[in-house]
Amino acid sequence: MTKITYKVASEHPFPADAAAAAASLAAYEALDDVTKSRVDQMVDWIMKNCLWQFHSRAWDRKRQNEGILGIAAKLLAGEPFTPQTPEDRCYWVDSVTLQRAYQATCPWFAAMSKDDILALMRELHARVDYLTVTGSLNEELTDKHY
Repeated sequence: MTKITYKVASEHPFPADAAAAAASLAAYEALDDVTKSRVDQMVDWIMKNCLWQFHSRAWDRKRQNEGILGIAAKLLAGEPFTPQTPEDRCYWVDSVTLQRAYQATCPWFAAMSKDDILALMRELHARVDYLTVTGSLNEELTDKHY
């Protein structure tokens, strides 16, 4: 498994919010080994298989991360979800794909409680936000003209 890490350098102008990036990285590093391993496995699947992580603007990435991972969390926890808007439908399709992939590649989900699944998905969401938005060095994410 590929482990993606990034050290926040305060002298660099990016990420735009270095303090938030540092806090997110510290929270990830404070996770227990099992949770960190599971988050890494889930992030690895997203990074290798999902194009939605590459949106060109930070606000688009945050919105999509929230929509897709939020719905996927509900589906993995066995909660019903009915898309109400076109945006919901778009996120739902990606969420179902993610749910199926995680159920196929992460057998430990079957033994987890609903609360544990939701907590793990919150950690995944925080990590994906860090990797794709908060800790990203991609200057296009904050370009007002892009």
